[in-house]
Amino acid sequence: SRLFTAFPTFVVGRVPESLISRFSHPTPGPRQKAPCDDAGRRLARRSMSNPPAQEHAVIKTTYGEITLAFWSDVAPKTVENFKKLAREGFYDGTAFHRIIRGFMIQGGCPNTKEGARGMPGTGGPGYTIKAEFNAKQHVRGVISMARSANPDSAGCQFFICHGDARFLDRQYTAFGQVVKGDDVLEKLATVPTRSGGGGEKSTPIERVAIESVSIVPAA
Repeated sequence: SRLFTAFPTFVVGRVPESLISRFSHPTPGPRQKAPCDDAGRRLARRSMSNPPAQEHAVIKTTYGEITLAFWSDVAPKTVENFKKLAREGFYDGTAFHRIIRGFMIQGGCPNTKEGARGMPGTGGPGYTIKAEFNAKQHVRGVISMARSANPDSAGCQFFICHGDARFLDRQYTAFGQVVKGDDVLEKLATVPTRSGGGGEKSTPIERVAIESVSIVPAA
């Protein structure tokens, strides 16, 4: 299923399932009780005084670069999965295959690589992750996971909101936001499109490539 492809009807009027088809919402597992011994408390204090280094993602496209900051506090497993795929080069050479101006741009499907077989929007990494729905709002610049009707069906496809999409809140896993390159997001979201499967006018008339996704130290 495609990213927003499996997007059941939402957005203005009807938005094909493909748009949110690959939006995955990792669900937090049961909380584990922390050890109460002195060693555990000392370890916790050290962790608090030395928080992990912050990292950003830089998505290099044919229209320029977009820098994203992660929300590891609300979607840790989703952020971890995105970073892992990026470091493995999974996203390099893919493309934004679904663009709806005023709504979102969707990408991350391996079937969009040149020479790949399979319908764009239906590919995945070979596994899925659990949803991590949270209180972050789907507004312009927010990146979230695409999924199918199953909340725990996200894997690699993602979308970046171009407009207000708060009707998706707590139904899709938002895990970061654009901190640099809003002008590039505007260019990507306004690329001319044509009608594709299902009659939705969301297929770019020209390839909108994701040349690479790099994980870098936050400036």
